[in-house]
Amino acid sequence: MQCAEELTAVLLVGGLGTRLRSVVPSAPKPLASIGDKSFLELLVRQLRSQGIRRLVMCTGYLSDMIEKEFDNGRSLNVKIEYSKESYPLGTAGAVKLARSYLEETSDFIVMNGDSFVEVDFQRLIRFHREHGGMISMAVLQVRNAARFGTVRIDSTGRVVGFAEKAGQETPGLVNAGVYIFDRALLEHIPEGRASLERDVFPRILQHGVYALEQHGMFIDIGTPEDYARAQQLSGRLYKTALQKPATGESSPTDSQNNLSEVNR
Repeated sequence: MQCAEELTAVLLVGGLGTRLRSVVPSAPKPLASIGDKSFLELLVRQLRSQGIRRLVMCTGYLSDMIEKEFDNGRSLNVKIEYSKESYPLGTAGAVKLARSYLEETSDFIVMNGDSFVEVDFQRLIRFHREHGGMISMAVLQVRNAARFGTVRIDSTGRVVGFAEKAGQETPGLVNAGVYIFDRALLEHIPEGRASLERDVFPRILQHGVYALEQHGMFIDIGTPEDYARAQQLSGRLYKTALQKPATGESSPTDSQNNLSEVNR
């Protein structure tokens, strides 16, 4: 069984980023600047700080810019490989396309390339292996779940359902965009374009989908407003990304109340 240091992280960085085009017109969304570095570098450094150094970037839109920025990862002391879409495949299709990079793995991390969550990867991995499900996802309670789908879980942490974006400003438990996947999940992803959230997760609940609640910083840069907030918080984001979890357990931080307002 793999330890955290041997895990592969798959980063979904191929989206078109149309909502952010007005403020990031000439670069893929994950390369949007946060302070003096890109948002994607923030995610790479977060993984590296917790000992995860083999990364597969699922690229698509303006993929050459991402490859030029990160190359093979040597400058950041990680190993980066690229799985490039020739046409948009969606989040699930991108993971399926990357299966040749995952042949030696029993489970692997998957991360959205446009959101950051304060997470202890090793704790999430332990949670996943203890529960024996096909997927474990990081979730968190936010004050305003209007632009997020919400997750329903039972008392054991098992996901029992999903709700689409309601558009109402109410609190909710939301998917934070960080997962551990069992490799067997690849057999449940259809060929071609498909979405993890719409086409895969709801259909495999009977195989075991579990959720581990997080209590730290969370930000999504999918809209100009949230991107502006991320820029304002760049120093704290990088500090959080680089700190190693002290106890292996997630605990609330003083940033939780501030950043829960990001999710508008």
